Amino acid sequence: MPKMRTHSATKKRFKVVGKGSKVKRGQAYRRHLLTKKTTKCKRDLRQNAYVSSADESIFKVLLPYKW
Repeated sequence: MPKMRTHSATKKRFKVVGKGSKVKRGQAYRRHLLTKKTTKCKRDLRQNAYVSSADESIFKVLLPYKW
């Protein structure tokens, strides 16, 4: 049986934290069209967020050696 491969795009964008209990991600909507967004909105988008628990099973396949 060959080794499982880690998904390269996923390992660049997500990080498994807390002994595999959560997956940390960056916020969306921060790339362009920032002039119409308020300063408070842009400041809040700087904070990291966590992936939904419903989606964590997907990350167990994409990042098999991080759990």
